[in-house]
Amino acid sequence: MIKCDDTGKLILRLAVGILILLHGLMKISSGVGGIEGMLTSHGLPAFIAYGAYLGEVVGPLLVIVGLYSRVGALLMTGSMVVAILLAHMGQIGSLNAQGGWALELQGMFLFSSLAVLFLGAGRFSLGGSGGRWN
Repeated sequence: MIKCDDTGKLILRLAVGILILLHGLMKISSGVGGIEGMLTSHGLPAFIAYGAYLGEVVGPLLVIVGLYSRVGALLMTGSMVVAILLAHMGQIGSLNAQGGWALELQGMFLFSSLAVLFLGAGRFSLGGSGGRWN
């Protein structure tokens, strides 16, 4: 049987990295005002909203190219945890109209980011060998 672990890691990295990056690019053009409002309504400082750029732009770029991909995946994971806690807590136990989890997109982003965090980048990356941080 042919072993294709590195190809699977590449597909996972590209899928989750590109999909989260698209959210980050939207935040670059529209700003983080909505996130600032959610943070301040919970008594947190508004400047934390700029962390969305780390988790939704910097992290995905690192994951996509496979350079410090574990660091990038950690940034993405953190961003998803904050998003779920701030904006989606009321939906955690809910199903959508099709019977799926109401947070399936956020869950897929979170758990895919965690998978990259634990698996690393693999051979097809700028980090190459899939070393400690890749």
